[in-house]
Amino acid sequence: MTARFDAIVVGAGQAGPPLAGRLTEAGMTVAVVERKLVGGTCVNYGCIPTKTLVASAHAAQLARRGAEYGVTTGDVAVDMARVKARKDKIMLEDRHGLETWLAGMPGCTLLRGHARFTGPKTLRIDGADPEVIEADRIFLNTGGRAVVPQIPGLADVDYLTNVGILELDTVPAHLVIVGGSYIALEFAQMYRRFGAEVTVVERGGRLTSREDEDVSATITDILEAEGIRVVLDATDMRIGKHPKGFELTAAAGADPIVGSHLLVATGRRPNTDDLGLEHAGVEVDERGYVRVDDQLRTTAEGIWAMGDCNGKGAFTHTSYNDFEIVAANLLDDDPRRVSDRITTYALYIDPPLGRAGMSIAEVRRSGRPALVATRPMTRVGRAVEKGETQGFMRVIVDAESEQILGAAVLGVGGDEVIHSILDIMTAKLPYTAISRTMHIHPTVSELVPTLLQDLAPLP
Repeated sequence: MTARFDAIVVGAGQAGPPLAGRLTEAGMTVAVVERKLVGGTCVNYGCIPTKTLVASAHAAQLARRGAEYGVTTGDVAVDMARVKARKDKIMLEDRHGLETWLAGMPGCTLLRGHARFTGPKTLRIDGADPEVIEADRIFLNTGGRAVVPQIPGLADVDYLTNVGILELDTVPAHLVIVGGSYIALEFAQMYRRFGAEVTVVERGGRLTSREDEDVSATITDILEAEGIRVVLDATDMRIGKHPKGFELTAAAGADPIVGSHLLVATGRRPNTDDLGLEHAGVEVDERGYVRVDDQLRTTAEGIWAMGDCNGKGAFTHTSYNDFEIVAANLLDDDPRRVSDRITTYALYIDPPLGRAGMSIAEVRRSGRPALVATRPMTRVGRAVEKGETQGFMRVIVDAESEQILGAAVLGVGGDEVIHSILDIMTAKLPYTAISRTMHIHPTVSELVPTLLQDLAPLP
């Protein structure tokens, strides 16, 4: 027998539960289908647990630096089992909160199992109690998973992804990380601060290749200053067994790197290959992302895609904004669009990188005349007071419209400071809306107006 609902949400990540809340408030009956863990990547494997670990790692590092501040701490030891327990507690409380919310939501039914389309509006749920459900409106929020590259010998050794590494309750002797982007670097610094020897192996010529070269270089300097080894141009990686765990050869002729633990962090792919999308007429692109329009409608009538599975962003904030766009168009007669938002994200090493809009490389490729200003964190009083002067802040402005095109704040508070710039960009105001604003002293943000008063033509 087929159960009928007004709407079905497949996946209980960051977009699914709040959308279920809006739909049920509008009087609809909603089925939320989750095959694994409510909360998705953010709650269970991403933001919540990793940033909790980052906080523990920061505390360990600050304790080691106590003498710099005139504070004597003695030897610093990391109890990884307690670090993990703290992380688990925070993560589980967050997941439980979401589960409780969904369970108590009038008009909402939470179903556990794997959903696959059997027709344009019909899904079979393969779980403990298989059933078939249907609805005129279906919303996909199925997330993504780690990509495991084809590296000779990888299948013959034990390795971790961003999921498995969260279960460690001891500090690795030598953690080797394949990958040079956000997930890789956050774990690299984190585990170095926990006391592990850490080596980062990147196939390309620099870390964080999507950033400008000076941003990448500064990130590398920050990590190397903490004792992390960075191996670039690893064009011919090979892995083999070793009595201490494994050995990785980065390129022909290179000395092997012997490690105890291997983390593979080379990217993610969407969870769309096992949904039976072909039965619903939902098209995907060459990388498996669901094709959507500017309001997140798929190629099939009455089906939307939100979050990591649609290729429009790979962050919690883009997923949640997807929910807001869908709800605004469907329920509020408010024509919000994906193209209205400005690309923004953060890299949570310490100090963090906050980014918004275009990079210098992107501005140059656009050919538009631009102004740029850069200020090292050594010239930010708040950073000096805190003893955290690594990095710099930069803003790029359109020379004709005077609107801000992009910004990078790599330094203490960078993940927060970037929002004052992002808000002005979203409002499409000229940069003078900040440069003539009085900010509070002493803060990092107070130097943004000063920075914007030093604009000069982009070389």
